Amino acid sequence: MSPARRCSRTACGRPAVMTLTYVYADQTAVLGPLATYAEPHAYDLCREHSERLSAPRGWEVLRLATAAAVDPGPSTDDLLALADAVREAARPTPAPPRPTAEEGTRETHRKGHLRVLTTD
Repeated sequence: MSPARRCSRTACGRPAVMTLTYVYADQTAVLGPLATYAEPHAYDLCREHSERLSAPRGWEVLRLATAAAVDPGPSTDDLLALADAVREAARPTPAPPRPTAEEGTRETHRKGHLRVLTTD
C-alpha cells in the first residue's frame, strides 16, 4: 500500500485499500483490490468506506475477491530474477575494439571518444 494513495472520499485521510470503478453500460459498480496506479476515472477507498459502499437503485455492486490483507512480499522467483539482473548489470563488459584509422589518415588528437584525423 502506497502512503501517497489516500481514500478519495472527502475529508478522509485513511490509506486506500480498494479501487472503485463504474461500468455504466451494465449499471454496475466494481469494487476490487487497489489498482497498481491511480486512474482518473477510478476511486480509491479505505477499508471503512469500501465496506459501507452502496450503489444507486437498480445498480449492482460487484465485489471482487481480494488477497489477504497481509502483503506476502516478493516471491522467491522475483528475488532470484532480481539477483540475476543485478549480477548481469555488475558484470564487466569487454571494451569494444578501437577502430583503426583508415588508410591514408592519421590520428592527431584525441579527447574522450572523439578523434581528430588528418589525411596524409
